[in-house]
Amino acid sequence: MRHLSTKLLAGTIAGSLLVAAAAAQADRSDWPANFTVGTASQGGTYFVYGSGWANLIADELDVSGGGEVTGGPTQNLALVHTGDIALGLTTMGPAAEAAAGESPLAPGIPMDNVCALFPMYETPFSITALSNSGITSISEIPDGARIGFGPSASTSDTYFPAILEELGVDFQRRNGGWTDLGGQLQDGLLDVIAFAAGIPIPAVSQLEVQTNVNIIEFTEEEQAQVLEAFPVAAFQIPASTYNTLEEDARAVSMWNFAIAGCDVSESFIYEVTKLTMENNDKMRNVHRSAETSIPENIVHNSVLPFHPGAVRWYEENGYEIADDLKL
Repeated sequence: MRHLSTKLLAGTIAGSLLVAAAAAQADRSDWPANFTVGTASQGGTYFVYGSGWANLIADELDVSGGGEVTGGPTQNLALVHTGDIALGLTTMGPAAEAAAGESPLAPGIPMDNVCALFPMYETPFSITALSNSGITSISEIPDGARIGFGPSASTSDTYFPAILEELGVDFQRRNGGWTDLGGQLQDGLLDVIAFAAGIPIPAVSQLEVQTNVNIIEFTEEEQAQVLEAFPVAAFQIPASTYNTLEEDARAVSMWNFAIAGCDVSESFIYEVTKLTMENNDKMRNVHRSAETSIPENIVHNSVLPFHPGAVRWYEENGYEIADDLKL
């Protein structure tokens, strides 16, 4: 009788495992067969962060996927909205414009199929010049300076020219990937690069290895003027970020969030959010800026609705999502 009970117990356990396995398989039935994360140009933090995050998802959730070079936050919003990519990275300034139908890529069309997943990091706006240029402050940037603003329609290209115009800088505008612009700066084809990217910026770190650079901070007055005129926050670039810095550098910043199409599988996004929010050590291995990729920072999104899959994870773990940020 005992032998029979053991058999029955074994059968019950086996049956339960089969049911659980079937449920898990059914749970994935609406998952995408593969996915793409929209990043930005090579040499920028978005590319490193987004590609590393995509690899983490692919490895841990056993779904084929990877990062893709794009024009950055503004284009990522459009690609996610149209369903050309499932996931992307963006900044709150361009996100607010897209939600209001004011995206330069689709004026008059509110991008309402874009949902927030989780906070990434703040994007500081920082300026770099070669030391031999003699440029050590924004006021010393000469009239007609050739300034690289990153990829066309990126956060940097959208906001930094306007910021420098607000501060009275006269310049010639140049666009390109961060790595390419870094090479142009080193070759004397540019006078300044105006970066809006998570720190440390790979292109700046590379420049430091190859030549001497000046990382130019905002004065207190310049920072206050920019805070008044644009949707940015005060920021300090820690001296430990770059070998060149001897003390913290004053700057301004915008928050970045990962995004997904609102119609992407809820169970898939739940697992993506769970994986990301519960493994900050692995995210920091992707890029050290991910130390702020933690659920407490969801408060910095007041623009995009959170994806239902992300909402489920947050609420299960005690984080409140405002009703007006739910679908």
